[in-house]
Parts: sequence; C-alpha cells; structure tokens
Amino acid sequence: MNSKFWRRLFLIGFLTNVNTISALELEKIELPDMGDSAGSLISPDEEKKLGEAFFRSLHRQIEINQDSEIQQYIQTIGEKLVAHSDTPSYPFHFFVVMENVINAFAGPGGYIGVNSGLILMTESESELASVMAHEIAHVTQRHLYRAYEESSRLSIPMAVATLGAILLGTQSGAAGQAAIMAIQAGSVQFQIDFTREHEEEADRVGMQTLSSSTYDPRSMPTFFERLQQSTRYSGQNVPEFLRTHPVTASRISDSRGRADNYPYKQYPDSLNYQLIKTKLQVLLANDSNEIRAILQARLNQGLPEQQTVAKYGLGLLALKMQNFVEAEAIFQTLTQKNPEQPHYAAALARTALDTGNYKLALSRYQKLSAQFPDNDSIKWEYGDTLLKAGDPRTAKNVFLSLSLKTQKLPLFSLQLSQLYGDLNLPAESHRYLADYYFAMGETHQAILQLQLAQQIRGISPQMEAILREKLAFLWAIEEQERRNRLLNAIFV
Repeated sequence: MNSKFWRRLFLIGFLTNVNTISALELEKIELPDMGDSAGSLISPDEEKKLGEAFFRSLHRQIEINQDSEIQQYIQTIGEKLVAHSDTPSYPFHFFVVMENVINAFAGPGGYIGVNSGLILMTESESELASVMAHEIAHVTQRHLYRAYEESSRLSIPMAVATLGAILLGTQSGAAGQAAIMAIQAGSVQFQIDFTREHEEEADRVGMQTLSSSTYDPRSMPTFFERLQQSTRYSGQNVPEFLRTHPVTASRISDSRGRADNYPYKQYPDSLNYQLIKTKLQVLLANDSNEIRAILQARLNQGLPEQQTVAKYGLGLLALKMQNFVEAEAIFQTLTQKNPEQPHYAAALARTALDTGNYKLALSRYQKLSAQFPDNDSIKWEYGDTLLKAGDPRTAKNVFLSLSLKTQKLPLFSLQLSQLYGDLNLPAESHRYLADYYFAMGETHQAILQLQLAQQIRGISPQMEAILREKLAFLWAIEEQERRNRLLNAIFV
C-alpha cells in the first residue's frame, strides 16, 4: 500500500472514530486547528466527507446545542465573518457546544465549534467574533492539512505518530503531551514550532477579517490578555483554550501592535448578543436563586437596554422553573414595548406552548411567521408546535420552507421522521430516522431503521431504490469504521 493510502486512511480513521480517544481517558473533546498549503493532500470532496464524518463523531462525545435561536445567532455571526474572509465561498458550519469549559475549535471541512463557556467569558460581541475569526483563519489557511503535510515527510510510522500527537494535543493537553513524549524529540520540537506559527498567522488573518466585518480588531488581544490574566493563579486549572491555543506575552504584544494600526472607533454590541448570552446563562445555571440574584441586580442597576435584557432573562428563568404566570406577564410587557424584537415575542409564544395551550401558541407563531418570514428559528418552533397540535400537513410545509443550512441539522431529520409518522407514512418515517441516527454518529442504528423500512408492505419502487442505495452506502461506512477502529488500535 502506498503512503498516500496510509495517510488518508489514518486521518479519516482518527476523525471518524473519536471514541477511541476514551482509551486515553480524555474528558473533553476539543477539535484540531489545522489545513494543506497546496491543496494536494486531500480533494474538496474528500474534505467535505471528512468534515461530515468528524461532525457525526462529535455528536457521540459532546452535547451540541439544539436551541434554534442560539444556533441561528452563532451561524449568523460566522457567516458575516466568512463573507469578509479570503475564502467567502467556503461552506462553513458553526455550532455551540454546551460546555462550561472555555474553548473554541476548528475542524476539517469548515466545522467551527464555540463552547458556551467561552461565549459567557466574553465581555463584548467583538471578543466573541475575534475568537471565531481566529478559528476561521485556521481553516482558510489550511493549517490542519499543512501541519499534516509536514509530518508526512517523515517515515510512515513517524508521520502517523506525529499526526496523532497533533490531534490529541488539540483535544487534551495531558494526552497530547503523553503522545508527544512517545515521539523523537527533534520531530516534536519541529511540530510545536509549526503550531505556534499557525497561531500567529491565524491572529493576523483573523484580525483582517474582524476589521472588514465591522468588529473591533482590538478585541482579540484584549480577550486573550484577560483570559491569560484570569488564570494566573489558577494552578493546573488552565482553560482548554489556552492549552490548545498557547497565548504568550509576545503573541499578545504582536497582536496588540497590529490592532493599533486600525483606526479607533466604537463597536457597540448587538442586542442579539446580549440576549443569547443571557439565554445561555439561564439554560446552564445550576442554581436558580443565584442566577435570579444576578439578573435582579442588573435590572436594578444597569442601563435601560441592560435592564430590558435582564427582564428577558428573568422571564426565561420563570419559564424554566414552570412559573408560567410570571413568564407570561414578563414577555407580554417586553413584546408590547418592543414589537420589532422577535426574541420576546417568540418567548411569549413558547410560554403558551409549554402550558399546553396549542391554539394560543399557534396563533402567536403564525403571526410571528408573517412578521419575520426569513427567521428560521421562528419557523422551526412554529413547525414543532404544529406537530404537537396534530397538524403534520401544515408542519411539513413550514419545515420544508426552512433554509438549506437549517435542513442539514440532525434535528431536521428527526422532525421529518415524526412528521411522516403522523402522516401514516412509516417507510418515510424510518428513512428520516435513519438519517438522524447517521448524523448523530450511530451508523448501525441507521441501518436498522432502513431495514425496518424495507419490511413495510406496499412501498413504491422509487422508495425501494432509495432504501437500497442508502443501505449500500451505510454498509460501506460501517465496514470502513470497523477497519479504522482496527487501524487506530494499532497506531494510537
């Protein structure tokens, strides 16, 4: 077998079988920041498949946000940045990992993840954008494949070990260090230096993207510096972001020097940033009394806009605690005073839904859909409410009107599975449930769903052909996963 076969097989095997990392006792999955200088190592189609396989594997290991408003927000920020990057047509996908660990990461195929803990750590929208711009630069500069390209100049066993160390190092400082120690010292030092070079390049390119996207370039060194200072006395409790993105004094100084070349001006936060950050605080809060006290303090001491956001947070907390009367009153007031803000009206509609008042919830979502026809988050909740209210036909029209970006989410397939089940179309229901399981990294469960669909009597020849094609594809994937597990057992 030639070296290219081994290189590609290991790369795909490692990324599609992240569960093998558990043997090294990793507690968190943190994705690699890497790309190839000439684009010769991997084709665009292979890169797309690699990214999709990687994203599937993540669903087995970490909790990825499923809230439509949070997803819509992070995707919007990401797309704004990508539009001003040096590869605006690259198909990026942005998502939030529901973890308090402070980290962000770039995976193959343009999959960019941001931990909720990092979002909550930021003090401005520009700081959040600066981290995302940095990760986008890792992808546009093809750091993953460039690092691998350098390691592949070594012997095959050494290249495999070096790539494993790079990937593990971005996912766990301890495991990465252990893997690195198993490789020759000279190769390791070369690889560490190469990674530092990538970080500096991502800072420079990301800052250019920030400025072009009307975010504050100074937010990048500001956030890195504050993050570093906050961990000065933390001992071993260093945030994963600093483990995977080493921030030195010279790097902060260099980035601040570059930022100072841009003209100074004010960069106010969007209201959406404040609302989403508050929503995350409420969703992730373990102590309702503590978060209530924090929100109440803002309500009493903040500026008018901060007070409004705090009131929204108190409404979300009431909804979370099933205090529906309180939530209804808060969201009614916010909606009446801010009729053009979809978050408040959507929360009011959600309150009706959570109380089981489907008629009122549908009335509110229908009005919202007409008022905000391009808002996928509202469409999603409207379609979900229609399903709960027993109207799958109208729900189908709503879900199929969602953007293609939203239709690629795993939950979309799950909703279609329920929808077709309610329409008494079991074969279609099993088919889309198979798509959901596959997207969640459960290939064998997906195969079982397709086999159940094949057993249904009276399915059309077209459906039979679809099921056969999907099964052939999934069997090939399952066999590949089995071989990759064997390969990982040898090399990792």
